[in-house]
This record gives sequence, structure tokens and C-alpha cells, in this order.
Amino acid sequence: MLDRVAQGELPRKHHIALRDPGGALRYEECFTRDGFDGPYTICYHRERPQTHQPAPAEHGWTPAVPVAAPQPLAKRHFKTQAMARRGGAPVDARVALLCNADVAVGVAHPTAEDPVYVANADGDELIYVHEGGGVVRSVLGDLRFEQGDYVCLPASLVYRLIPDAGRAQSWFWMELHDVHLLKQWRNPAGQLRMDAPYCHRDFKRPVLGAPMDEGIRRLVVKRGGAWHGFALPSSPLDVVGWDGTVYPWAFPILAFQPRVGLVHLPPTWHGTFGARGALVCSFVPRLVDFHPEAIPCPYPHSSPDCDEILFYCDGNFTSRKGVGPGSISLHPAGIPHGPHPGSYEKSIGTTRTDELAVMMDTFGPLRPTAAALEIEDAGYMASFA
Repeated sequence: MLDRVAQGELPRKHHIALRDPGGALRYEECFTRDGFDGPYTICYHRERPQTHQPAPAEHGWTPAVPVAAPQPLAKRHFKTQAMARRGGAPVDARVALLCNADVAVGVAHPTAEDPVYVANADGDELIYVHEGGGVVRSVLGDLRFEQGDYVCLPASLVYRLIPDAGRAQSWFWMELHDVHLLKQWRNPAGQLRMDAPYCHRDFKRPVLGAPMDEGIRRLVVKRGGAWHGFALPSSPLDVVGWDGTVYPWAFPILAFQPRVGLVHLPPTWHGTFGARGALVCSFVPRLVDFHPEAIPCPYPHSSPDCDEILFYCDGNFTSRKGVGPGSISLHPAGIPHGPHPGSYEKSIGTTRTDELAVMMDTFGPLRPTAAALEIEDAGYMASFA
């Protein structure tokens, strides 16, 4: 949740009548979090938003299901560059690779726009756009996103994704609960602090245009790990105004301002977004530690509380060998992890790094899906010897 935004037609107070020039009543919809105790947005529809009826669920990605057989405790590398690209609409193109009770992550390579409206009631979606760009079209307006953006879609938001035609798309997606900006970056009024690694101006918000009808009359809803279909009597894009703090947004990863210290700072300084049971970090090109004897490469560490995954985006990854853009590494809790042999020593004397990567730490152990095991680098664990 960012800050309050107000767009379009609004009555002077919530829960009172809003009418069009002809006297027709607008229909208020409260889009809330944490029951009615958390952040919320109120939007105003031309038609009642609750009149949809059950219909076949003709679209939807396969929800994350871990393999049943226990896997040995090991460092793992999944080469998404080697997988067959499923293509199709974003709602169908996603492939889940790792999951636990709090999160699911995977990749998608869509080649078409969503033919239906989508709502994910199982969690917020955070998509890192590794390649491509497009538009999120939701009941709250259009949101433009580009390569290098994080895109956040709040749980239960009615939307569809429209990737740019003729442009290769490669996305790293995360399904999370309660995506939020970290409290240490906010002041008591909720404003982002001046020493935060980002500011309110960095975030792109949806723009509400005139109500539109795309002719689409189908909605698919993900709930409880299953997809449910509904028929719509009219277009859900009939909102004439809204205000609140719950809405989709996009954030360019290169707008994240990294910290530099005398010696190596822990990954929490790269913390970008929080969620239940997870921390998302951004590693961007930056200067490194400036003590004359500093070792800039991450130190080997044992984190018994966290599994760590890295999605490699671009640049020279000083701590790892054999990975490249699109690689996903998993370093589980229970065994020490750190840089490949030689990387620690070689980093001494360097002044900057050009790596770009998305990291997630999770408190629950992550388990692979069958799709992940198909693209696993079998020699990765041995490469640390």
C-alpha cells in the first residue's frame, strides 16, 4: 500500500449517494484488506458489481504443487533459459517452480493478451518484468509497465494483462500475502522517509479513463488453489471514480537506491518489499565497500531461519559461476551458503558491481514443483567443492 489516490467522480463523503447528471445512482464498491480494519479503496460503478453468475473456468495457470517425494537438502540451480516457453495469455502462461505455505514463484513468457478478466483471491501478485512490457487494465484504470519494473496486483483485483505485441516477454512472478513497503522506510505519518531507498515519486499508478466495454464477459477467480469461472452481464470497467490506498502499481528496479558501507552490509539493506513469511530484495548496480581491506563479495553464512532464492537478471554475478540471466538459485536453510570458490578472494580491491538480481528470503522451506526438477542443474551443489 502506498498513499491515497483519488480519481474521477466522487461524492463529498463515502457511503452517501453519488448520481450521474440524469439522477441515476452509482454503485459503491469497498475493496478492503484485513477485513474492514486495513487499507481500502472505494470505487463507484455504473452497474452493480456483484451480479456475475457461475460459468466454466476456461483459463488459469496450474497452481503451485510441490513434488510429493522429499528432496535431499542441497543448493539448487534452475535454468529457466532451458525450459520450453509455454506462451499464450498471461493467465495461462505461468509456470510455478517453487512454493511453500506463504509464497509461490515461477516464470512466464506470454505471447498474447488475457482474453478474460482475472482475480487472484489467493494472494497479491508481484511480477518482475525481466523482458517486455505492456499494460495492466483493471477496474481502477490502465497501468503501463516496462522492462525492469516490479508490478504489484492486489489480491482480488479484477484485471487483465495486455503484453506489448511483437515484443519478447519474460517475467518472474511471485504470489504472496500482504505485499507492503517496509515499515523502517516510513515515518510515523506513513510517508516514505527521505533516507528510504525509494520515494513516492518512483511508483507508477493506474490512470482512470472513461468507462469502457471491451466486450469481454468472462471472469476467472483463483481461490483455494483452484480456478472458478463467472459470466458477467456487463463490463466491469464501468468505474467512474475511486479513491483509496489499495491499487496496482509499478516500480522500476533501477529506481531503488542501494546503500554502501565501510564494510559489507547484510542483505536486509537491500530489502524492497515485505510480505507474510517473505522479504523481497533488489540487488542493483552500485559502488561497494570502501574500507581498504574490505571483502565486497558476500560472506559465507548460515541462516537457519531462511531459504534464499535469487532470480538473476543481468550483469556479472561476482559470487556465482555458471548462472546467467533467467537463472534461479535456491540456497536452503540448514547448510551454509555463500560464494563459489575463488569469488571471495577475487573480490578484494573491486570498487563496484554491475549485477542486477531479485532475491527473496522465506521463513518457510521452499519445495520444488515437477516443472522445476525438469530444468535443474544437477551439478550445482558439487560446484561449491
